[in-house]
Amino acid sequence: MSSPVSFTRRGNLGIILIDNPPLNVTSQAVRAGLETALDAALAAGVSRVVLTGAGRTFVAGADAREFDAPPQPPHLPGIAARIEGFPVPVVAAINGAALGGGLELALACAARVAAPGAVLGLPETTLGLVPGAGGTQRLPRLIGLAAALDLIPEGRRIPADEALRLGLVDAVEADAVAAAAALVLPARAASGALPPPAPDAARIEAARKAIAKRLPGQTAPQRAIDLIEAACTLPLAEGLAQERAVFLELKAGDQSAALRHLFFAERAAMGQGRTGGAETCTAVVVGGGTMGAGIGYALAQAEIVVTLVETDEAAVARARGNVRGLYDQAVARGKATAEAAAQEMEARFTFRAGYEDLPPADLAIEAVFEDLDVKRRVFAALDAALPETTILATNTSYLDPNRIAEGLRSPARFLGLHFFSPAHVMKLVEVIRARDTAPETLATALRLAGRLGKIPVAAGVCDGFIGNRILTRYRQCCDVMLLEGALPAQVDAAMRGFGMAMGPYEVQDLSGLDIAYANRKRLGWKTKPGFRYIPIADRIVEETGRLGRKTGAGWYDYGGGKPVPSARIEKIVTEESLRAGIARRAFSDQEIVERATAAMVEESLRILDEGIAAEGADIDLVLVHGYGFPRWRGGPVHWANRLGLQVLRQRIEAYAKEDPLSWSLPERLKGAAPWGA
Repeated sequence: MSSPVSFTRRGNLGIILIDNPPLNVTSQAVRAGLETALDAALAAGVSRVVLTGAGRTFVAGADAREFDAPPQPPHLPGIAARIEGFPVPVVAAINGAALGGGLELALACAARVAAPGAVLGLPETTLGLVPGAGGTQRLPRLIGLAAALDLIPEGRRIPADEALRLGLVDAVEADAVAAAAALVLPARAASGALPPPAPDAARIEAARKAIAKRLPGQTAPQRAIDLIEAACTLPLAEGLAQERAVFLELKAGDQSAALRHLFFAERAAMGQGRTGGAETCTAVVVGGGTMGAGIGYALAQAEIVVTLVETDEAAVARARGNVRGLYDQAVARGKATAEAAAQEMEARFTFRAGYEDLPPADLAIEAVFEDLDVKRRVFAALDAALPETTILATNTSYLDPNRIAEGLRSPARFLGLHFFSPAHVMKLVEVIRARDTAPETLATALRLAGRLGKIPVAAGVCDGFIGNRILTRYRQCCDVMLLEGALPAQVDAAMRGFGMAMGPYEVQDLSGLDIAYANRKRLGWKTKPGFRYIPIADRIVEETGRLGRKTGAGWYDYGGGKPVPSARIEKIVTEESLRAGIARRAFSDQEIVERATAAMVEESLRILDEGIAAEGADIDLVLVHGYGFPRWRGGPVHWANRLGLQVLRQRIEAYAKEDPLSWSLPERLKGAAPWGA
């Protein structure tokens, strides 16, 4: 097998080429190849070496597949040190992405030339790590403390022109290799030999606070700041040793394992649409409210021509305003000029009242009210108005797609596409296989998701599919804890402490209590046999009219705009405890978290048992990207596997003994092996 690294000589110039497609990652074979190539350059007696990558990538980082195994020599820090101290200058020709270990190799070079499309960064913290081959020590010496604090802790990636302004690269040239060969070397020491940046305690502390706010609960960004701070005072060798120790420590930790798990899960999910299926060029969207407008806008951003259908001219005007509002937001964020936004909307959107004379379309998506009869009428109209080849998709959150599809000419071209609000922002889409969905239909939907830049997760049919089914169980569990002694603000605070973006009652106030209320009525919870019904939420809606933020009050009061615990809600909660004959008791935050997370995992296992999700990673993607589960915990299935099956089994068995209506041990948990994390 040939080496992924080659050395060629052109007169007094040596060129080392890394060719390890698709991303030129620094696998063990690449590291060994670099050592061999440096040996060859030394033996050839060249006066300069240019280090570059094949294709459109310089080096996109380490091979994350090696992270679960013990490190194998040669190690990247040693290679970087050898490059930095090489007898002749090594110049990096950064032809494309230089990320992680790739940028660390470039930092060890005597100079750097980037191609105009190159992207540079140290994104290790996004995988729960810190740079491990000198990034936290050489970069601050080269570009200064402030710029290093801006780049490393958040793993920010920057284009070539910004890298040039920062002094990270010495030139930006279309032919990076030729420019690197001819570059007049700067009159400065190697990056590692440069003076350290001056200590600045106030700047360091400001960076810590900013990161704690943006990335709460995450360890790696704070450890990266520790190392950048150390670069201000430690000799290079000591700083490098400390950096390596922290890297190896974090690599073995839970957070890095979780973030790497999601990295691979996301890559697998987004790769589903690369083969098979038909291209989508035209679409019909029915419903121009927040969701429909967002879906239409997302399609238009992918250069798909959209016809948006509403019931009458007044509704069409509102839909047009909703879409225009999204373009206005893009202009306000600097993503487009007002003229370009207006032109795009004109070119890609048509608005219609009713279904007469609809243009042929590759896809039609309904985004109307969650009512089975309404949705059936929409699809009957679409089925009659559009060619039999059009794929028909429902955006339902809970309803049975099989019942929605009854009566269609060709149910094989029907499926669910459950977008999350706001649809043009949220990356998740649940792709629902209905009973008769054809493989080609599913493949086309996955291809469309990839074109939209979404993370598609295939799911079978059940109430709420993956995400909303788990959400329903999670909320029911929290309601039981209210009945037994907890209060909404404590539950919310405990779950935020666990890492959830918001607590369950804060989320309900944001989305509207009427949505969950309608769902409970549809499911008949009040009279459902063998089910523990908690009346608290229904009483809030029926007796108080408090529907959340949109009415100025819900689980919380919002007199000043911020949520404040409500005496009226506490009264309803305590009344229901008394009515149920329950003596209220104190809950610790730990107990709340343990019970609520156990409920999520229990429902996740049932979803796997029933084949609704193919594997645990699918559930993890849904909960992280759609429901605020902390990314650094990896999702409920991965988190539970790290917690330990025996611990989880014991918890659920204990809960089931106390509350058999709410808890039982899933079949999958009765086994001994990990389940699909």
